[in-house]
Amino acid sequence: MRLAVLQGAGDTGLVAVDALRPEWDVQRCANLNELSAALHERTPQVVLFRADEALVPLESLEGLVAGSPLVQWIALVTPEELEDPRVRRLVAQTCTDYQTLPLDAVRLRHTVGHAAGMGRLRARVMEGVTSPSELGLVGASPVMLKLMRGLEKVAAVDAPVLVHGETGTGKELVARAIHARSSRRRGPFVAVNCGALPPTLIHSELFGHERGAFTGAASRRIGRIETARGGTVFLDEIGDLSAELQSHLLRFLEESTIERLGNGDPIRVDARVIAATHVDLEGAVAEGRFREDLYYRLNVLRLDTPPLRERGDDIELLARFFFQRYRSESAPGVRGFSREAIAAMQQHPWPGNVRELLNRVRRALVMSERRLIGAADLGLDRRARPRRQETLERARIAAEREAVLGSLRANRNNVTRAAQQLGVSRVTLYRLLDKHGLRSHGAAEAQ
Repeated sequence: MRLAVLQGAGDTGLVAVDALRPEWDVQRCANLNELSAALHERTPQVVLFRADEALVPLESLEGLVAGSPLVQWIALVTPEELEDPRVRRLVAQTCTDYQTLPLDAVRLRHTVGHAAGMGRLRARVMEGVTSPSELGLVGASPVMLKLMRGLEKVAAVDAPVLVHGETGTGKELVARAIHARSSRRRGPFVAVNCGALPPTLIHSELFGHERGAFTGAASRRIGRIETARGGTVFLDEIGDLSAELQSHLLRFLEESTIERLGNGDPIRVDARVIAATHVDLEGAVAEGRFREDLYYRLNVLRLDTPPLRERGDDIELLARFFFQRYRSESAPGVRGFSREAIAAMQQHPWPGNVRELLNRVRRALVMSERRLIGAADLGLDRRARPRRQETLERARIAAEREAVLGSLRANRNNVTRAAQQLGVSRVTLYRLLDKHGLRSHGAAEAQ
């Protein structure tokens, strides 16, 4: 393993570093240029550096740290140097750990080993950060890997698909990925946001109209479903359709025919339907707001897009992906995220999901006046953070997930005993595990 040390010519208190050999290949650097060359040529896993303004400007060092997100940085400081607020900020926002001088060889070996282990974990998380997967999705969390596996299976068949998920979780991106991997990929992909269209226009928008069908209809108009012939039509916010339009859509799903407004002749259209919603359609069916027969026609295949708060390390991965994609918009000198910013992003509940993360990162790129984007630049300063407004549905889902997790922990991941404790069958518990993406938590059958 490789380690670089930035130290001044007169630093004699770093003899303990030599005790890391031969396990570590140690390279000593006398200035920032040598350290920069070492980072590019040898790519050390860990860097030890003296946080001494006399040796190197702290601002320049901060920029070098930001440009090497997979390197683990450990500051070497005297108690007096920690009194400097600039040093404290540098250590808190950019370092994995720090050691006070004079160094203790045993403690240093432990600290460096821990940093190397964290670096390996971060490297696995950050794999592919500059480009999305073949499916066009960014993520490596268990819930995203489950979604990607399901997406591959769904794309291989030609049945209707229902994509369910909170606002901002990327439902249209999933629909586009299904289309791109399907046999219809050479056909058009037509997206319609049913919730954004006025009720007076949505019928004409979806199914088209003939000239003179209504006041202002000066010419024939081909509807969005007909435009998708040979490809895929994506109907977002399907739960907002009126009862009349639900009937027309059901007929299309059953017979592959539509009728333009003002013309009763059926028109055959070959197009796959992918629908999406953020509402509970089963509940809407029970309340009479959504047709049960249409629900079952749409729900032949179902994919659930997970909320960002359940995606763990994907939050950092997505933030760095957006940073790279929109870096051209950044203020001069912005190099990356501080550890404080990463921690704040991990703790934020993300009610707006991926869309909210994208907006916060883009705003921070433009407005940040530091080399490293901080929590305040993202609008995630804890002192200014508004209280999260919980909905009853979100609170219910969170409570259900915690109950399942708590029972699994209490029963050492034994599904049979956990199901008995929760008062449900094993089949129901497995369904809950799948619903909340908890299969990877090691649930096991009783032996």
